[in-house]
Amino acid sequence: MSKVIQVGLIGFGLSGRYFHAPFLTINPKFRLKKVASSRPDAVRQFDASIEWVASTDELLADPSIDLVFVCSPNETHVDYARKALEHQKHVVVEKPFALSEQDAVQILALAQRQGCLVTAYQNRRWDADFLTIKRVLAEGSLGTLIEYEIRYDRFTPVSPDSQNWKEQPGIGRGNLYNLGPHLLDQALHLFGKPDTVQATIRSIRPNSRVTDYLDIKLGYTDKVVRVESSYMVYHNQPRYSLHGTAGSFIKGGLDVQEERLRRNEMPDQADWGIEPQDRWGTLYRDGRSDVLESERGNYTPFYDNLYDALVNGVEPAVTPSDIQQLARVIDLAIESSQTQRTVAF
Repeated sequence: MSKVIQVGLIGFGLSGRYFHAPFLTINPKFRLKKVASSRPDAVRQFDASIEWVASTDELLADPSIDLVFVCSPNETHVDYARKALEHQKHVVVEKPFALSEQDAVQILALAQRQGCLVTAYQNRRWDADFLTIKRVLAEGSLGTLIEYEIRYDRFTPVSPDSQNWKEQPGIGRGNLYNLGPHLLDQALHLFGKPDTVQATIRSIRPNSRVTDYLDIKLGYTDKVVRVESSYMVYHNQPRYSLHGTAGSFIKGGLDVQEERLRRNEMPDQADWGIEPQDRWGTLYRDGRSDVLESERGNYTPFYDNLYDALVNGVEPAVTPSDIQQLARVIDLAIESSQTQRTVAF
């Protein structure tokens, strides 16, 4: 493999255009060579030097492509990942990696047989708020953690005639596969495998044809862990509530990177990922409250680690074990919601 990784993107919607393309463009370790998309004008507008092709097959047939990012609709992820691996390409799959643990295991096994790397894109591990949470926990400011709650909400009313694919009913649609993987991956990254899963997954918005609300409790013997998300929350406060034997930490607001990427800003600016003060969290302990400056968010480490995994053989940041564990929790959340029971991991 060349020292500069030749990259192909499948899909050029929100994920491909606004999350991956900017970071691949500014990173000299990668060259975004080709995009398979139904939006040729968007590709050319972003960078006229990128080759556009109309089909995934055309992209995969290019022997110079080392690495493929699957950024297409959820239900196509497994099929495109399988095809890319069969063409001896390394693969990064947008969340959700797969729609079941069984499918995830099959893709991971195929990658191993092919001698290729496959991983999942879990960029929210590098959000400012989550990095700050990790710092607070590492410093022991809360004592022994007793309760961890995270919300990730949006306000997205839906019209009856919406044509957005994310609002169409079908396999792999709904909030569990959209914001759910972010929340669950963060919790699993912090605390590991749970003992039990209890979930409520439902639709709450007028005219909604997909599940748009989730409330999932991960059972651990020493702490309460709860993740929630709704598409019908206008004010996104608070996001994180952590309580321990010595104090509490409360934080609101969303990481700034997505909003800046959507404004067509490139992530090589000097102030990239710095949160404004009104999004900083507050630590409560010892009879006082202290506003804590947030860590700086930046998704670049995901790509740097990906390069090192491909070229130098280091472990990918999102491991096969991480991928299978998350897929299993999602399966169990569906089972729990359908049966209205707490299920064992």
